[in-house]
Amino acid sequence: MSEGEVFHEKQRLELCAIHALNNVLQERVFTKETADDLCKRLAPQCVVNPHRSVLGTGNYDVNVIIAALQSRDLAAVWWDKRRTVQSLCVSKVQGFILNVPSKVSLGIVSLPLRRRHWLAVRQVDGQYYNLDSKLKSPVCIGGEAELRICLLSGRPGSLKVLSSGCCSTFLSEQLSQDVAEMLLVVGRDVEEDVSWLNSDDAAK
Repeated sequence: MSEGEVFHEKQRLELCAIHALNNVLQERVFTKETADDLCKRLAPQCVVNPHRSVLGTGNYDVNVIIAALQSRDLAAVWWDKRRTVQSLCVSKVQGFILNVPSKVSLGIVSLPLRRRHWLAVRQVDGQYYNLDSKLKSPVCIGGEAELRICLLSGRPGSLKVLSSGCCSTFLSEQLSQDVAEMLLVVGRDVEEDVSWLNSDDAAK
């Protein structure tokens, strides 16, 4: 990846978990083969592996993401949405992986169905980007101030731009839904000392 370039894998099959991992790491580290291998390690005795699609097209669960990050000496910390966004120490977080409901399409036809979808958000050269593999290209969210507004503001109209391409309320729109979840991608040391939380909140 050249200087100033944002790495962005686009959607293929049901491999959004792999795309989210690679996008948050900003390099092609994981493939379908490595993810399938992780599935086998997680459930070696199972004929039908519970951590991926029975059709073998992907659709990997959170256990695969956690195991993949651990193999890179990283950790996935579940974000408790009952916390305020001010309690998050953004500088200690390498990136974010979200699990959100997403529309299902067949070509250009959108179906009245919603499935779970993994996507990544991370900082590159001081700016945070929505690296959803379903996007044609990365969408800039802005700096830390904009990220905090987007995270859990619950004000979908405050930074309207997802389709027009500037800053977006993407995270706030997604996390305001009860079914949306977020993982913080952090180093093992950050996970252990809970420094992803501001000191006052970590003591509680």
